[in-house]
Amino acid sequence: MVFTEAKLKGAFIIDLEKQEDERGFFARTFCVDAFQSRGLNARLVQCNVSFNKRRGTLRGMHWQAPPQVECKLVRVTRGAIHDVIIDLRAGSPTFKQHLAVELTEENHRQVYVPEGFAHGFQTLVDDTEIFYQMSAAHAPSLARGVRWDDPAFGIDWPAVEQRIMNERDATYPDFKET
Repeated sequence: MVFTEAKLKGAFIIDLEKQEDERGFFARTFCVDAFQSRGLNARLVQCNVSFNKRRGTLRGMHWQAPPQVECKLVRVTRGAIHDVIIDLRAGSPTFKQHLAVELTEENHRQVYVPEGFAHGFQTLVDDTEIFYQMSAAHAPSLARGVRWDDPAFGIDWPAVEQRIMNERDATYPDFKET
C-alpha cells in the first residue's frame, strides 16, 4: 500500500501496490502494521456496505460523537463516487476544511478518515457499492451530521440531473462551532 498524506491533518489517500500477472492482480487493502507505523488507528471492528442504485445519490455528511468516535477506511468495490471528508476537530490546523477524492472500482483507491471527521459521498454512476471499515460499532444515539451544502465548508459537488438523498441528510442545520 502506498500512503499519501492528504492536505487534511491525519487523513490519507491509500493506493494499492498491485502484484500483477496474466490472471489479474493481488494487493493488500489493510495491514495493521502498515497503519500503526504511521500512527493511524488500526482497530477496525465493523465493516459495512452501502449499495446505491442511482447516479447522483448523496449520503452524508456523517460522523459519530464521543465516546464512540470512529475512523473509517473507505473504498469502492463497484462503480464510482465523489468522496468528501471534513475536518471537524476544533483546534486542528485544518478545521472546517474539506477534501474530495474520486474513488472508483478501476483506481482501487482508499481514503482513511480520522476520528473527528465528517464523511459523505455522491455516486457518479448507477449501481455503486462502497465498502467501509470502522474503528467503532455504529451507535445510533451518537450519530451526527452536517448538511452536504453547508456554506461553512464550501464543498463543490458534481452537477447531476437529480440529486437523490434522504430527508435527514438534506435538512441538517447549519454548522455551529462549539
